[in-house]
Parts: sequence; structure tokens; C-alpha cells
Amino acid sequence: MLEISEVYKSGIGRELKLKKGDKIVAFDGFPADDILDFLFYDSKESFVLTVSDKKGNITDYEIEKDEDESLGVSFADDGLKIKTCHNNCIFCFVAQMPCGMRDTLYVKDDDYRQSFLCGNFVTLTNLTDKDADRIVRYKLSPLYVSVHTMNGELRKKMMNNRFADRLPGFLKRFTDAGIVVNTQIVLVRGVNDGKELDYSARELFKMYPNVQTLAVVPCGITKYREGLYKIDDVTKDYCAGVIDQTDALNKEFGVNFITLADEFYFKAEREVKPYEFYGEFPQIENGVGMTAKFMKELDDALEKREYNKTFLLITGTSAEHFIRGKARLVEKYCKGLKTHVIGVVNEFFGATVNCSGLLTGGDVMRAVNAFKEPFDEVVIPANMLKEFEDVFLDGMTLKELEEKTGKHFRITRGTGESFFDTLTMDENKLNELYPPRGEE
Repeated sequence: MLEISEVYKSGIGRELKLKKGDKIVAFDGFPADDILDFLFYDSKESFVLTVSDKKGNITDYEIEKDEDESLGVSFADDGLKIKTCHNNCIFCFVAQMPCGMRDTLYVKDDDYRQSFLCGNFVTLTNLTDKDADRIVRYKLSPLYVSVHTMNGELRKKMMNNRFADRLPGFLKRFTDAGIVVNTQIVLVRGVNDGKELDYSARELFKMYPNVQTLAVVPCGITKYREGLYKIDDVTKDYCAGVIDQTDALNKEFGVNFITLADEFYFKAEREVKPYEFYGEFPQIENGVGMTAKFMKELDDALEKREYNKTFLLITGTSAEHFIRGKARLVEKYCKGLKTHVIGVVNEFFGATVNCSGLLTGGDVMRAVNAFKEPFDEVVIPANMLKEFEDVFLDGMTLKELEEKTGKHFRITRGTGESFFDTLTMDENKLNELYPPRGEE
């Protein structure tokens, strides 16, 4: 049930004499479990609203309204308590994290509602038939699904969940209902690659275009894997082989159905695909196409400027060569600019973790303090920090890092344009262009 916390002056709820503390029990006879139920029915022109008052009296209201009219109420709670993961995947990153980090980092969410609302990937192993009915009824689209393999028996083993083989049935039901699904495979060397990857890709492509994309991302391996399933890290040759394999599959399909995480190209020392390859970038939050998008944005932003400053740029080891090349490009357009680039080894999680987003404050501090050449300020990407706070994964704040290094830090926003502006613009003007983080 959804408990009403406020009834607005403008809205049908005021006409119905709904009051604070009343509870919405159902819409059209379906239980009102969370805010999704309200959002769906509030956009409809007609439905039956079932309300319980503070005394427990139940009243049904037959609602007839214009599509853009609202009930005009808010709720004490949205009902979206996170549904957690029931799996014990052999590659689970949370299981590879040390103790003592922020509590939220250990939450393994697997909630189809957050998949629809926020683009989070879910495995659907905790999905009930009632959940599936609701997804179809509300046509929650797009969804983001972690497939890993379409081989049911292998999926059960990889995820240590006896219900993991139900996935193909759910996917077919959703796509038959017109729901768009973006999928991913976390590739584990020697487990779900090779012929298994071929099989999974072909099975998923049978549901194209409603299965819109398949992203393949490498398994993240930290140094905290004692007692866990043995997984070998990917090599340059291995990544090159995955690129060739997926290129061949896309040629077979006739469309760019499979997209790889940029890390495969960095590791294989190959150029990423061109900007056009990624379409509307539906998997960019998965590290797919970020480099191509960044390059186009940077190219579009390039213009002659002058700025006398020397920056130290911090990135992960995977993108070091790429960032150095782009920094040199910006130098050519900005008179007086000088840059140094460090690909920082991740001592916190281990050297196999090579992306910038998993570097900690401690990792950055050690690298900055060890750097011997002169520079004015440090530049880091925003993905090193918590989304709405200037806090690193190890709990160190940006202010603490500046105190420990004696240097001022600038934060790029992940776009090529922001990268160019951060390196070529006075900070006062920069702050006018880019509002404080969390207020964009």
C-alpha cells in the first residue's frame, strides 16, 4: 500500500477528499505495491482507485480524467526497497572487495524496477511469475539484463542458482510483449567464451530487435580472491581474439548487435570502433562506446586557446596511452598548456583492476606524491568519486586528498568537451560552465 503524505491543491485527489494518512490499496484491483503502480495509473484516463482511510474503511473511486491530469498526491514512502541478489556468481565483484568500505558498496541489488528506472543490470533469477506479469502489464521498457550465457546448465553453475535457467523463457515473454531488452555477458575466460559465446549471441539475436544489444565486458579480478573460483585475467592476444570473434558474429547478423567494453580494445592495443558503430549508445554506462563518444566530443570542442598551466592527469593503466594522446592533442590547440599523464597502478584492488573508476584516494595520493616533475594542479575524472559526493571508494574525501598532496584538484565530467575545457580554461570561468557536481 502507498500511504499518502500530502494532497495537493490542484489535483483529483483534493476533489475526492483524500487525506494525509489515507492509503492507496489498489489500482484496477491490482495491489499498489510501490510508486511504479501510481506512475502507471496516474497517466491513464480511467481506472478504479481503491483507498483505505485511517479507520480502515475501504472506498472504490471510478476515475475518469484527461491523460495529463494527476491525482495530485505524494507518498510517505515510494515502496522501492531494493530487491537483493540471490546469486553467488563465480565472478562477483562484491565478493572480491575487502572489508571496511562503505556499507552501500556491499549491497548486491537485483531489482527489475531499478533496471527500468535507472538502467541497472539484473539477472532475473529472483523474478516471480507475479513480477513477470507486472513487467508485461506495465510494459517496463527498456530493461537491462545480465545474461552471461544462454546455456541454462552453465548459467546455473556460473551463478550458483538453480533458477538461473529460467532466463530464456522470461526474455521470450518480454520481447514478445514488445519490451526492449539490452543484455550483457560478463566474459569469464575458459567458461562462457569461445563456442559458448557464439551460442549465446546467436540465441539472443533470435529475439532481435527487441533484444536490442549484447554488450560483452571482461570479468573484473581483484587481489581479494582467496578461496574463490580461479579466474585467469585476459591478455592482449585473448582480447584480440574476442574482438575478431564478435566482429565475425556481427557480420553474420548483418547489424552491430554485439558491442564490446572499451577495455578489450585498450588491452588488445587496437582502435575502438567508430562513433557511428554504437548507434544511440544504449550501453555507455557499461563502458561500451565511451571512448568513441569522448573522441567525437573532443574533436567537436577543439579550438585555439591560450592558458599557461601545467597539469598532472590521473587515469587507470588501461586508458593511459589513450589519455596521453588526447592530452597532447589539446596541447597543440592551447598555447602555454603542458600536461603530464600517469596511469596509476591500483594497489588497493590489485594491478589487474586497471580502470580509473576503481582507483582510490590512497592510490591517487601515492602517485601524486611520488611524481617528481613540476606541475600546478591535478586533474581526475568524476568517475573516481561517489556520484553526489567528493568521496573516493576508500572513504577518503577530495578535501583530504588535497591536504595530503598539497595540490588543488580539478574534476572532468567524463565528456570530451569537459576534458578540453578543464585543461584550457580559468577555473572561475570553468565553474560558470559546469555547475557543482550533483546539481547538473
